[in-house]
Amino acid sequence: MAWKLDKPLHTLSDEASNEADKALWEKEDLGGMTEDNNRMPMPVVWLVALTIITAFAVTFPLWGQRPTAAIYAGYVKAMNSPEVMAIQDDNAAMKRIMQMNIGGPNDAKLERHPVTMDDLRIIKPQIEALMAKGVDMEEYTVVGDHVVLANFEGNKKADGTVERKQPWWDTGYLVDIFYLSYFFIGVTILIKRLPPHTWQPKHH
Repeated sequence: MAWKLDKPLHTLSDEASNEADKALWEKEDLGGMTEDNNRMPMPVVWLVALTIITAFAVTFPLWGQRPTAAIYAGYVKAMNSPEVMAIQDDNAAMKRIMQMNIGGPNDAKLERHPVTMDDLRIIKPQIEALMAKGVDMEEYTVVGDHVVLANFEGNKKADGTVERKQPWWDTGYLVDIFYLSYFFIGVTILIKRLPPHTWQPKHH
């Protein structure tokens, strides 16, 4: 089954391979089914493309975003306020903390990564320690009950250290783009290894 690459969108197989495939196609009755060698209708192709583009556009930038320590800094500060400390019920205290932080730049991220009062009590000392150091809170990720340095490596900053922030384009799309490309390239190669669509089986 030699490869033929001069007209990849027509066929990827040489004439001998195509003739052998044609003979096999005509020989096999497929249980009585008559399978033609038609092209995929263009409306279907455009529908698939539209579905993928729409899915990416609608969910952007929801996929794969990791909660940083920065989005919970306001919550931690609110925990120390006398108003919140006077509330005995955790649910009521959490509700008040959320109300005190509405209207900030992290509203959408906080909505996607909710925490309980117990969660805040666990990460509070770690976030306060980072705040005391004066580090960039965007470079630290909250993973379960730990606040850790993000495992991203971006451009170098003025002080020579590497930026550890999640790039805007890496919000879960990278792996999806890879697998979608892998799928479509694989399907295209599989189809183009068959006889070209200009040939149709006679079905005996």
